[in-house]
Amino acid sequence: MALNRITVIMQFCFFSFPGRARLASKLGIQIHEIAAMSKKPLTINVVAKKSGVGIETIRYYQRIGLIEQPEKPLSGYRIYSEGIVTRLLFIQRAKELGFSLADCASLLALGNGRCAETKELAAHKLEVIKSKLHDLQAIASTLEKLIQSCESNSTHQGCPIITVISKK
Repeated sequence: MALNRITVIMQFCFFSFPGRARLASKLGIQIHEIAAMSKKPLTINVVAKKSGVGIETIRYYQRIGLIEQPEKPLSGYRIYSEGIVTRLLFIQRAKELGFSLADCASLLALGNGRCAETKELAAHKLEVIKSKLHDLQAIASTLEKLIQSCESNSTHQGCPIITVISKK
């Protein structure tokens, strides 16, 4: 309780007192520490909003080990670090590039210092994407031919598209 009162007083001093820097230094506190105290605690709701990820997604990522779940304090609300938001944003960007959650876990495990392995993983992903593009182009070509055969069907005896699909 006393700590909360001190925090409120310090926040008041920081935001409204013109000599706040001197006061903070006399108290042995850095200004950025006072500013940090005034921020909303990073509960799961705040993390979800900051990262653009749903609460259930965060919980799922915790269950599969992509992100850590903070300990639950006596107050009942888990407080997350800013690093969790950064990690969630990383996962979202990686997913947008076509990486699976397993790939994301690998990328996160590799970290910043292992560029060769990261490059290898990205090169493999690129090959998978190129293969899928080739398959999609073949499907598009087949559908274009089927649509043309439907348009040139002068007999109107059955749909050529349905006929071709039924044969396979």
